[in-house]
Amino acid sequence: MRRSRKVKILATIGPASSSEEMIRKLFEAGADVFRINMSHTDHPLMRELVRRIRAVETELGRPIGILADLQGPKLRVGKFANGKEALELGQEFTLDDSPAPGDAKRVHLPHPEILASVQPGHRLLIDDGKLELKAVKCDGKSIVCTVIAGKGISDRKGVSLPDTELPVGALTEKDRADLDAVLATGVDWVALSFIQRPEDLAEARKIARGRALLMSKIEKPQAVARLAEIIELSDALMVARGDLGVEMPLESVPGIQKQITRAARRAGKPVVVATQMLESMISAPVPTRAEVSDVSIAVFEGADAIMLSAESAAGEYPVEAVSMMNRIAERVEQDPTYPGIINAQRSEPEATGADAISLASRQIAETLKLSAIITYTASGTTGLRAARERPQVPIIALSPVVETARRLSLVWGTHCVVTEDAFDLDDMVDRACRIAFEENFGRPGDRVIITAGVPLRTPGATNMLRIAYIGAEGRGGA
Repeated sequence: MRRSRKVKILATIGPASSSEEMIRKLFEAGADVFRINMSHTDHPLMRELVRRIRAVETELGRPIGILADLQGPKLRVGKFANGKEALELGQEFTLDDSPAPGDAKRVHLPHPEILASVQPGHRLLIDDGKLELKAVKCDGKSIVCTVIAGKGISDRKGVSLPDTELPVGALTEKDRADLDAVLATGVDWVALSFIQRPEDLAEARKIARGRALLMSKIEKPQAVARLAEIIELSDALMVARGDLGVEMPLESVPGIQKQITRAARRAGKPVVVATQMLESMISAPVPTRAEVSDVSIAVFEGADAIMLSAESAAGEYPVEAVSMMNRIAERVEQDPTYPGIINAQRSEPEATGADAISLASRQIAETLKLSAIITYTASGTTGLRAARERPQVPIIALSPVVETARRLSLVWGTHCVVTEDAFDLDDMVDRACRIAFEENFGRPGDRVIITAGVPLRTPGATNMLRIAYIGAEGRGGA
C-alpha cells in the first residue's frame, strides 16, 4: 500500500480504536505508526494491542511501527479536607511536607524533591496552569507562595515547575516496569517523558540495549535550553506541545516547535509534532479551520510525523480523524509552494560518505526526474540520511531486517519493504527495480537511483550510487 504523501501519521490507540478491525481501518485510512499510551494501559492490554497490530501487519503485508509512550513522573498536590478550596489573588498559600488534609492556607506536597529544589521567585503552576503561584519563602520543608493567577485548587491536581530543574530522573518505578514489559513485546520506539537534561536518557538506553529506539519528548523549558545535547543522545524527538504550553508562554510554543523541528532535521533525527492537532474531532466529524492550518504548518516545516492523541484513542470519529489528517498532508505536499519551503530549510550535509551519497542521489534524482531513490539499509542509518535530504522523489528503503523497516515507518518519505539481502550487484539492481515496479513507483522504461554499501552486507558503508532502468517485467537494466 503506497502512501501519496511523505509525512507520516502517528495514531494513538485507546478505547475507541483498540480492536483489530479498528486498527486495520486506521491503517487503511492513513496511520503509519501506532502509539500505546502507558499512562492508561496495563501490561496485559499492552501485549494484546501489540499482538493485534502485528496481526494487521501480517494481513496487509506492510511493516507497521509501534511507539510505547512512558508516563514519566506525575507531580501532584495532596488532598483537601473539603475536596477543594477557593483562593484569592495576592493571598499567601503554602505547600508543605505535612500529610494533614489541606485548607485555604496550605496543602500537602508529597514530593520532597520539589520542596528541596524550588527557590524564591520560581513559579508553580497547578492544574495545567489554571492556578499560578510564586514562591516567596522556601526552607526545604515548605514553600510559601503568593497567588498570582487563578481562583481555586482541588484534590490531587498536577504541579508544573517551569523555573525549577528537579534532581530526579525521567524514569519512575512504573516506567521501569513498563519499559521492561514493552521491550519484551518488541515495540519499535519508546517515548520518554519529563526529559530535562541529556543524562535523563542514560538509564533508559542502558535498559533498552538497542532493542528499541528512544524518542525524547520535549515538554519542559529545561529541555529546550539543552536541546542540542538532548538531540545528540536521542534517536528521535517529539514536540509535546501540551506540556510546553503549560510551562512556557503559549505564544512562544509555535516558535519553539519550529526550533525543535529544524534542529532535528539538521541532525537527521526524526521529529514528531504532537498534541491537539485535530482536537475538535474528538466530538465533531470535521476539524476547525485553525486546526487544519496547524497540521499544515507541521507538514510545511518538514516534520517526519504528525500525531493524533485523544482524537483516535477516545474520540467519536477516530477513522475520520486519521483520514482528515491524511487528506490535509496530501494537499499540502501538492501545493506549489511546498518544495520551495522544504528546500529553504535544508541543511548542509555532514562530511561523511553516507551524507555525500545521499546529497548526490537527491540532486541526480531531481535533476533527471527519476522515479525513486532506492536505498539498501540494514540498520536504518542510510534510510535516515536519505530522508534528511527531503528529496522531491520517493525513498524506497529496502531492508532484510523487519525491525529496521518498522522503525523507518516513522521517518519522512520512506516507503519500507522487507526483502532478502542481495547476492551480488546484479541481483541488487534487479531486486530494487522489481520492487519499485511491484510497489507502483515506476513502470518499464522509468529510471531509479540505487544506493548501497560495497561490499554488500557491510553496515554503515554506504559508498555506491547507480542509476538503473526498470526493464520489462520490472527487471533492472543499466
